Amino acid sequence: MPDKTRDQHGQWLPGASGNPAGRPAGSGHVARLRAELTLELPGILESLIRQAKGGDVAAIRVVLDRTIPPLKAVDAPLSLELPEGGFTTQGRAIVASAASGEVSAQEAAQLIGAISNLARVEVLDELVKRVERLEQA
Repeated sequence: MPDKTRDQHGQWLPGASGNPAGRPAGSGHVARLRAELTLELPGILESLIRQAKGGDVAAIRVVLDRTIPPLKAVDAPLSLELPEGGFTTQGRAIVASAASGEVSAQEAAQLIGAISNLARVEVLDELVKRVERLEQA
């Protein structure tokens, strides 16, 4: 009777296996290494902390990287007097502030972006008011 799990050359057919249950979980090299590390972990951590306390910069970095999340950059508050008037007037004042060094180019770009977004919101508000007036008429 022919074997239905192998082809004519003795190779396994797709979906067929000599070990249908597969290798038992935890029987590989990684599982063995993790089990050994688990046993040794308290001593490793103790040694690492001792090295960090002794001034070993690499050990300090490992401890800090694994225990404290990195700080995110936060922009400092910006105080800038903008003239009364339209968005164009305010935009020109921001560009002048960047040119004089009062604010950085990046801060100026962010402020111009904020003014642009505010202008879009104002246009939308005006459109809503126009539509409401048309619907009432």
